[in-house]
Amino acid sequence: MDGKGELLITIMSSLAQEESRSISENVTWGQRKRFADGKMIMPFSSFLGYERDDDGQPRIVEKEARVVRFIYKQFLEGKTPSYIARQLTDMGIPTPRKCSKWSISTVTSILKNEKYKGSALLKKTFTTDFLTKKKKLNEGEVPQYYVEDSHPAIVSKEVYELAQIEFEKRERSKNYKPTASCFSGKVFCGECGDIFGSKVWHSNTKYRRTVWQCNSKFKNKCSTQHFTEDMLKSAFVTVFNEMINNKDEVVMFIKTTIENLMDTIIIDKQISEQEQKCRAVAKNVEDYIYLNTCKVIDQEQYEKQFNKLAAICDRENSQLEKLKQELKRRLDNKREIEIYLNCLITQKEICNFDEEIFSSKITVYNNRLVFTFRDGTERECVQKNK
Repeated sequence: MDGKGELLITIMSSLAQEESRSISENVTWGQRKRFADGKMIMPFSSFLGYERDDDGQPRIVEKEARVVRFIYKQFLEGKTPSYIARQLTDMGIPTPRKCSKWSISTVTSILKNEKYKGSALLKKTFTTDFLTKKKKLNEGEVPQYYVEDSHPAIVSKEVYELAQIEFEKRERSKNYKPTASCFSGKVFCGECGDIFGSKVWHSNTKYRRTVWQCNSKFKNKCSTQHFTEDMLKSAFVTVFNEMINNKDEVVMFIKTTIENLMDTIIIDKQISEQEQKCRAVAKNVEDYIYLNTCKVIDQEQYEKQFNKLAAICDRENSQLEKLKQELKRRLDNKREIEIYLNCLITQKEICNFDEEIFSSKITVYNNRLVFTFRDGTERECVQKNK
């Protein structure tokens, strides 16, 4: 370990580091080239629902695919990822990594992974340092590639898009709770506006039954009657079949609704005008800051004026964000109605209640039920309580 040895080690270390850099750059270039050509990479050993076929391409494993579809179905029926994770654990279904206990993050990643609809977003992460191999979420630092229909889909694109819309809805709702029934949170009192909840009557007798009743019936003295779950299901089957029998009329109404939602000229113009206001206010702030660097200004007066300009800037940016959120809400609503329309066109009459079809809001007016469907159409069913 004399001076010559240290010099030799330094030279060899430099050569090894440069070789590592060269290999890393070559591997990175190869990956980007494959991604640009639309060739995706899937971690089959830890990816639920797919396996590698003889050509190295993804192939659906039907046994695992049923689990994926079950997760999407439960989520769209109102269950939370934590509830679904407990269900899968209790059912003894292994995780993608063959563990016995499911986590919330695993369920969420399945619900948000575009590969299950047959598409692939490539280069989600990248290596920041070729020596430490540390990875980072790609937030635009390196190019990303999106490939549609790159492999067989386990769930339809419509189901996947509905799941993403549902995520956004729940994020906006601060007090979202998982639903035990498909009717939870969807039945409302037409008199006071409160939600109907399930109540167990005669719980310790042979006359035990579950009914749906206004949560504020005695507080607000509502006259709306209670309904059993079977009555709600029967009423839905009735109004749904009536709608199917008048399908042409309903489809025409839905298409008109979609056309109205597509007409975003006014809100697009408002967003454009608001963006101009935001740029003008931001420029005023920048000019005032620059003026302070070039001219002697009383700092107390400067702070007062600066805070005033900053407040105006925040207010205009907030208004712009509200307009963008409204545009997004309309586009999401349009997407939901389009999916609903596609399902309705191919739907036939039903004999029994189907949770997958039910997605309506029910308003109770005494013994009268009004069903409001996704497109806004309403159907009424008069049914006497028993």
